[in-house]
Amino acid sequence: MTPDVTPEQTAEVTPEAAPEPVVAEPAAGRTLTTDFPDGPRRSLLALWFGVLVLGTAALGWAALNGLFQESQQLSQIGPVPGWLDGAGAVAVVTALSWLLATRTAGRAIVSAGLALALGVASLLVGGKVLPTGASVMTCVVGSVYAVMVTVPAVTWWKAVREALIAVLVAAVTAFAAVGFEPTVATERFDLAALFLALGLAFTIVYRLGAGLHGLGRRGMFVVAAGLAVLVVTLAYAELLRRYGAQSFVSSVLDFADWTAARIGAFPRPLVVLLGIPALVWGTHLRARRRQGWWVCAFGVAATVPLATGLVAPDSSYVEAALRAAYSLVLGLVIGYVLIRADLALTGTKGRGGRRAEEAGPHRPEPRRFAEL
Repeated sequence: MTPDVTPEQTAEVTPEAAPEPVVAEPAAGRTLTTDFPDGPRRSLLALWFGVLVLGTAALGWAALNGLFQESQQLSQIGPVPGWLDGAGAVAVVTALSWLLATRTAGRAIVSAGLALALGVASLLVGGKVLPTGASVMTCVVGSVYAVMVTVPAVTWWKAVREALIAVLVAAVTAFAAVGFEPTVATERFDLAALFLALGLAFTIVYRLGAGLHGLGRRGMFVVAAGLAVLVVTLAYAELLRRYGAQSFVSSVLDFADWTAARIGAFPRPLVVLLGIPALVWGTHLRARRRQGWWVCAFGVAATVPLATGLVAPDSSYVEAALRAAYSLVLGLVIGYVLIRADLALTGTKGRGGRRAEEAGPHRPEPRRFAEL
């Protein structure tokens, strides 16, 4: 026989049931998200953007003083300290290093500390090597961050917005690169900055684009085509300069000089043919496929030449601005053609297919200043 057990005794010997987990419900009209910086990170972001703005303002003041140093209005304000452009350059490259490391899940403190140390050392020691190295570092960091700060674009107009943001970051980088007052051979400086930026961009994109195995046949073709355009554009100019027929080389140079004399500047072929189209098409492709990051990596072919556009001793602010504007407009047109061709080949077919694809679900990505 089993002994009688009262309900009170049963409650004493039965293990206590574990409480059900409480799930917080999102507030009405809002959704939970984890891709926006939290409170402390927002404060750090605001701090470094403040440093970036102050550094840019210092560089702009120094540039205006250099342009209008004989102006009566500026003479009433007083001379600009000689160290102002150097301090502004250090502030800009340090802020860009922190922002790039934060965006790409790197060690932000280490990156910003190294940039700060090299920048300060180049100002204190001087010479030729350190300021030139700091200027190259500035161009590389700023150019890569200009690409990484973009977000997916569903339409061509939004892709234009992303290209303009990248160009703006590259323009700030150009002022910072000049602030170190490097001693350069223009061709070697441009090539060094371009190859270093490409290496850094592809290293980052290798993780963001799920490695080479995530490319697929179509992605491999796109990357190969981008590399081919890069090599042909760079090698063709060098071969023409060294081994081309003198009459043909002279006609090309005469055409460039004739164009620059009438419209103020000649567009950069690498920016027009590869850099800006890669930014426009790449950001548009990222809205549908992760492989769009591989296309965006070639965007440094635009941001690096724009960032180094003021380093040449014979370059002026007006000429650099016109060259960037012409290159941007022509590159946007080519980017539009690439997007239309891509949608025609791989997009939704039928009437209203483009509108339906724009309104449909798209690949999510973190916000502009969140970690990728």
